[in-house]
Amino acid sequence: MTSTPLETDEPEFVADYLLYLLAAASEGASAQFHATVRSHDLRVPEWRVLACLHDRDGAMITHLARLALVEQSRLTRIIAHMETRGVLRRQNDPDDGRRVRVFLTPEGQNLVDLLVPLARAHEKRLLAQLSNTDATNLKPMLKALLKTLEDPVAPTGKTSNTD
Repeated sequence: MTSTPLETDEPEFVADYLLYLLAAASEGASAQFHATVRSHDLRVPEWRVLACLHDRDGAMITHLARLALVEQSRLTRIIAHMETRGVLRRQNDPDDGRRVRVFLTPEGQNLVDLLVPLARAHEKRLLAQLSNTDATNLKPMLKALLKTLEDPVAPTGKTSNTD
């Protein structure tokens, strides 16, 4: 026998769940731009690496992994592929030979110079679909959320040992 949920005034869990909303919004907004990325013979993680290097050319792999949202060992393989393709190069840090820094090549810089303005235009079109207030507040709110997630605060929702 199949049971039906009781009628309540509460919204459905998934449709109102913050993590779902963030992921779904990211997926929907990203899908549009990712088609542009792929049309330039790049995979999404490669685009993220290029975008990160646009802001900080010569970044270390550990920093790139965090910003590009890619696990470090996977990123190392991605970077090796991109180096073979000629869009970036690795170089040992002159201050610490154990560290590796990643730099754009001229070809990589050309890709970044082409794609960053397209990404900014895409963002502008997305924000234009919101009210002025929502568009103005969205990025600062997301940045505030990210900042709170970076703070080393004990997680909430802990249960005591007596439960």
